[in-house]
Amino acid sequence: MDPVQTEIMKNRFTAIAEEAATVAYRTAHTTFVKQTQDFQVAVARLSGEFFAYPMLTGVVSGSGQTIAGLTRHFPEDELAPGDVLISNDPFSTWGLVTHMMDIHLARPIFVDGKLACFAWSFVHASDIGGAVPGSISPDLFECFQEGLRLRPTKLVKAGVINQDIVNVLKDNSRIGDAVWGDLEALMAAMRLLDLRINELCAKVGVEAFHRGVDDVMTHAEIKARRVISALKDGTYTFTDYIEGDDSGAAVHIHCRLTIRGDEAEVDYSGSSPQVHAAFNFATGSRTHPFLCLGLTNYIQTMEPDIPINGGIMRPIKAYAPPGTVMNAEYPAAMGNRFVAVMRTYDALIGCLNQALPDGIAASGAGQAGIISSAWIDPATGRNRVAVVEPFSGGSGGRVRADGVDANDTMIGFLKSTPIEHVEVETPLVVRRHELVPSSFGHGRHRGGAAVAIELESRAPEVTITVRGLDRFRFQPWGVFGGTAGGNSVATLNPETAPERIGRIKVLRLGERDLLRMISSSGGGFGSPVERKPEAVLRDVLDEMLTAEEAEAIYGVVITGREIDRERTAALRAGIEIGSPRFSVQHGPSRRAFEADWPIEASVALADAALVTPPGLRRFIMIKSRAALENAAKPITPAMVVEAVKRAAGPSD
Repeated sequence: MDPVQTEIMKNRFTAIAEEAATVAYRTAHTTFVKQTQDFQVAVARLSGEFFAYPMLTGVVSGSGQTIAGLTRHFPEDELAPGDVLISNDPFSTWGLVTHMMDIHLARPIFVDGKLACFAWSFVHASDIGGAVPGSISPDLFECFQEGLRLRPTKLVKAGVINQDIVNVLKDNSRIGDAVWGDLEALMAAMRLLDLRINELCAKVGVEAFHRGVDDVMTHAEIKARRVISALKDGTYTFTDYIEGDDSGAAVHIHCRLTIRGDEAEVDYSGSSPQVHAAFNFATGSRTHPFLCLGLTNYIQTMEPDIPINGGIMRPIKAYAPPGTVMNAEYPAAMGNRFVAVMRTYDALIGCLNQALPDGIAASGAGQAGIISSAWIDPATGRNRVAVVEPFSGGSGGRVRADGVDANDTMIGFLKSTPIEHVEVETPLVVRRHELVPSSFGHGRHRGGAAVAIELESRAPEVTITVRGLDRFRFQPWGVFGGTAGGNSVATLNPETAPERIGRIKVLRLGERDLLRMISSSGGGFGSPVERKPEAVLRDVLDEMLTAEEAEAIYGVVITGREIDRERTAALRAGIEIGSPRFSVQHGPSRRAFEADWPIEASVALADAALVTPPGLRRFIMIKSRAALENAAKPITPAMVVEAVKRAAGPSD
């Protein structure tokens, strides 16, 4: 491998991908693409791994994907220049599609008459039909409720668009023209990718192009292995929760990370079976990037110049048992799947905190709330649907820095929608959009603050859906002595007739109704007593903390706009810092839950349920939990196994 030539090819590939991504979002139609940027374009080798992927534009969490789940349906001799493949089916694409709202396209790129690679793109369609505007609600429990599902097929054959498929797409969406406009933007971007790859091959030669692809991916693999090899060998476990399936039970994600030299294994055995709600996602029983984002993000942090391509995944193996939340099977609903992806990420970060001597980070807000609105256009009587804003919350405090206010790590690639745009495009007025003081977990490095938003309806009826909300019950956890972050809160008409509404599924606002949402916030990292007094003062001056809180929580005495260093030293001298060893602060709700249902019991229930018939599994779990409701606490694994055995037995 020539290091100079490899670096040149890496930069060429990135530039090609970035240029095409810019074309896509500048020519897109829907707010969610042209403002929020929930889309991507890239180039994949024939085996399906990406080698040219944008770093600055669109969704950055899918670089470890493989498009082979889509392209495998089309033998090479059935492909022609100008073809475009399409699918939004999670069940036939090996987890390339992780929920049906993501429409994926692929275009074969031929060089000198021979298939060389594939252009690829995806877009989150703002509506593909189904039970609710925007197609996503936590309450939906099977894919048929979530809209149109297309198995892999050809949208374009040798440059000729299949109008029948276009008509099906348009006729099944509440905003068919806008969704089709987004797909046209993606196809324009892929045509540019085709052109640029052919230009590159004409300049350097086809053989040098393929050698460059191999070298750039190997370069990424070498860097990834170097980061993993610095982790402490061993096996580490951590568990986190999604708050409630249709029965109200907590859904747990159980992660086991094993480090051996320069390789890592991530295993989610013991996690909850897929649920009768829209929190599932598909990974095709493969090493899927959504199963190891915590690790790949860490690799990219430690090696900031690493090529963003599929080579990063080569030292990693990931496994989730079929039928679990993160390896869901037909006909699971998946619209709200990103909250499960985020909780999977959190569980893996919990493992990494143990694999690193000084830890890595506390939990962030842990939600990916995407606010969507739907209303009837008064002039035309037609349905209108628009995404309002991504709604997250602060990230967790980090080993060397505070968390980021109002923006969690896992959703940081999504861009905010300008308020002016929201108020022009929708019948909503944004009354408030601001940081929430004193909302974060405290620590040596505090968590990122929560964000509040208030939306007022100016139409007779506006339907609001917010996918990805969570952490209303269990707080984001702090580590190494840091305190837990704050919970999410949603209130209807808080100033007139306040009503706490919890997780929003489908909410109809009348004229002048006002919705207030406050996000969860990041947990703290390290003991608050170790926080630099200057950082505490800055928070007080920024009105993120009161002087009374600074003294009570951080042991920092502030008089006026100055630190009283003598009184601060005396106060801190009497406060115990605690052990530097790994510890987790979950907050009272989770502690109370696990006092009754220890993690071992939840794992035992998942393992026992997964061997029961899929069609009966949900009912067996409900009956098992009901049978244990009045049992002596804490619940033990043996009690769980016996309850499942009885629930699965013949009825009296």
